[in-house]
Amino acid sequence: MPSPVPAPPLPSWRDLAAGLCVAGLLIPEAVAYAGLARLPVGHALAATLAGLLVYGLAGGSRFAVVSPTSSSAALSAVAVLSLTAGAPDGDFAQALAALVLLAGAALALLGIARQGQLSGFVSRPVLRGFSFALAVSISVRQLPDALGLPLPHDAGADPLRTLLYTLGHGALWHGPSLAIALGTAALIALLRRLPRLPGMLIAMLAAIAVSEALGLPARGVEVVGAIAPPRFAPALPALDHEQWLRAAELAFGLVVLLFAESWGSIRGLALAHDDSVDADRELRALGLCNLVSGLVQGMAVGAGFSASNASAAAGAQSRATGLVAAAAVLGATLFALPLVALLPRPVLAVAVMGALWHALSPAPLLAVWRTRRDRALVAGAVAAVLALGVLHGMLAAVGLSLVAALRRFSQPVVHELGRLGGTRNYVVLDAHVDAHALPGLLILRPEEPLFFASAERVVNEVAARARARPGLRHVVLSLEESSDLDSTAVECLRELRQRLARDGHGLILARAKDRVRALLARCDPEGVGRADHMTFSVADAVRVARGNREPAE
Repeated sequence: MPSPVPAPPLPSWRDLAAGLCVAGLLIPEAVAYAGLARLPVGHALAATLAGLLVYGLAGGSRFAVVSPTSSSAALSAVAVLSLTAGAPDGDFAQALAALVLLAGAALALLGIARQGQLSGFVSRPVLRGFSFALAVSISVRQLPDALGLPLPHDAGADPLRTLLYTLGHGALWHGPSLAIALGTAALIALLRRLPRLPGMLIAMLAAIAVSEALGLPARGVEVVGAIAPPRFAPALPALDHEQWLRAAELAFGLVVLLFAESWGSIRGLALAHDDSVDADRELRALGLCNLVSGLVQGMAVGAGFSASNASAAAGAQSRATGLVAAAAVLGATLFALPLVALLPRPVLAVAVMGALWHALSPAPLLAVWRTRRDRALVAGAVAAVLALGVLHGMLAAVGLSLVAALRRFSQPVVHELGRLGGTRNYVVLDAHVDAHALPGLLILRPEEPLFFASAERVVNEVAARARARPGLRHVVLSLEESSDLDSTAVECLRELRQRLARDGHGLILARAKDRVRALLARCDPEGVGRADHMTFSVADAVRVARGNREPAE
């Protein structure tokens, strides 16, 4: 059973300051991400409050800030558009709430089932490539708003068309819109040097003041317009059975993205500050946040990189920081929404690009590239998003991670071991000049676990090497990489023993763990599961093969 969640401590003065700083970042982000998700701002504010309050009560990280994120907003919008094509606008919000509810339920169930380790199936290079390409895609789509350039319908279909149209129609750029966009970008860049100040909020407030003083709408600068306050009336979306099923299919990508992105932020901050976090607890908390957000018609929420790192940089001491931020966001929702109506849309576009600034840095991709590992995964994830779009690109990126894992597991390297000098240590022969093979013995170690995708290949290679070794009496197979076996691996080991026996060779399993020994003893007690033919070390296996005598020096 999941352990009870301790109540968050009372906020300290540092929590109060950090909470206000976080709120100053989240309010403009809510406005920006609502535009990405094609929803009124009230839906983003409702999601922000739900994420902050629920995670503050149920989460485990003192730094994580659970709120709408750019990637989840963009992915949700694309998924729901495919679900509600041709439907009235009201159906879009209903379908998105359903998507968030289903994703939240899936996350919570995975946490209850203690499946937090599944986050490892989306590799970090793939996630970094996806985040970079998504940031590029979103930023390109903000350029027309920043330049006051109206787009024809077909030009906004993908980032490349948007970029080409924008660059090819410079004569249509709106001067006042461009000026206020550049001024806002310069102010945000200047305020980044003072990380304890809510730079984006200050820039937005300054833009609102300029908009009112100079009458920017009369000069052709588009503004956000009137914003309806969020309605906190829990309700299930009014969708038919077929729409719910379709939403469930689309929720898969959102589940993967939310947990991979959130766990990356949470785990990274925990390691940096020597904290302890539990992946299963984070899954449950993240699921509960999205369930509540969906019930109040909010957007998907996760622990975004920018907000969570802002919390840490501002000196957060506990989860009470999120509760302080929630109180500040609620106050702004109740009393400051009319001001947001005066916000120029070019400023909103700049705010979106500013929020994505960390993801636009190629440094994480270059770091992976320099290791000369996973280059195809990084490049494939970037290309998938830019070529296929957000939704299909996300699914393709996840597929790349799974294919890479299956490829590695299904093509395991099998090393031959030899005795290191006069010690009891057995190491890879090719890597140690002092290691030597023992006469009459072939000691092999697969470098990956034995399971359905790798077992048959391993036993075939073991059998082939045994046939090619003259004077062989026993094969020692080290299973140190296999903590457990599935039924396919058990059958393959039984077949291997039989094949070796036909050629007059014995099979001894070394470094067999307790679960493996118990399983084989139950399935084939007189064959591959014989207790005297399974050992806890290679040295013991060699002694058994030599009739319980120490091998010669």
